Amino acid sequence: MVIDKTRTIAVIGGTGKLGAALARRWAKAGLRVAVGSRDADKAREAAAALAAETGAAVDSGLNAEVAARADLIVVSVPFASQVATLAEIRAAAAGKLVVDTTVPLMPPKVMRVQLPPEGCAAVRAQQTLGEAVRVVSAFHNVAAHKLATDEDIACDVLVFGDDKADRAQVVALADAAGLRGLHGGALVNSAAAEAMTSVLIFLNKTYRVDGAGLCITGALDMNADA
Repeated sequence: MVIDKTRTIAVIGGTGKLGAALARRWAKAGLRVAVGSRDADKAREAAAALAAETGAAVDSGLNAEVAARADLIVVSVPFASQVATLAEIRAAAAGKLVVDTTVPLMPPKVMRVQLPPEGCAAVRAQQTLGEAVRVVSAFHNVAAHKLATDEDIACDVLVFGDDKADRAQVVALADAAGLRGLHGGALVNSAAAEAMTSVLIFLNKTYRVDGAGLCITGALDMNADA
C-alpha cells in the first residue's frame, strides 16, 4: 500500500520517547507530521528541532489541536495517561483512524503482564473513543531508543484492528518507519503484543539485551490476503 504523503499524521504525546522517534522516522520518510503535547511550548520546540534535522515542515500544538488538523492520529502516551488523553482528543478524532501504541505497564512491576479489565489497552482505547473512531493498535514491541537512530532494526510490528483496510494503512506506516508491519488480526488480539512487552523487558534484564524485539520467522507471503 502506498502512503498518501499529503495526509498529516498527528503524533499525540510526540515529545515522549516513542512518539518522538516515530515522528522523526516518518518525517525523514517524507511524510507530513504534527507533534502534539499537553505543553504547547514543548511541542513547538520538538517540532522545530525535527524540522531543522529533516528539512521537513513539522506542525505542532496541543494534543487536541493537532488531532483536529490531522488526517490520521497516532497516540503514544503512558498507560496511566491513556484514558485522559483519549478523552481530550475524542471530538477531534471523530471519523478518523487512531493508532494506539499503549502498553499496560504498571510500575514498578513492569516485567509482569498486567492487562486491564477490558482485556487490553487497545480495546480500552476503542471504548473510550467510541464508535465514531476507528482504532488500530501497533508499535508495542519496538525499542524507542533504537527507533530514534537511523540503524536498521530487526523487529516486526504486529498491527491489530477489526478492519483490514485500516490495518493496511498502519502496516504501511510501520514500513515507512523502516520496520516490517504485519497484520495481527482483530483488535482484541492486541492483548498478545501488549503482554509480550513485559516479557521483552524481562528478557532485556535477564540476558542483558539492548532492546529485544519480535521477528516472525518463516517465508511469509507478503501478498497474501490479510
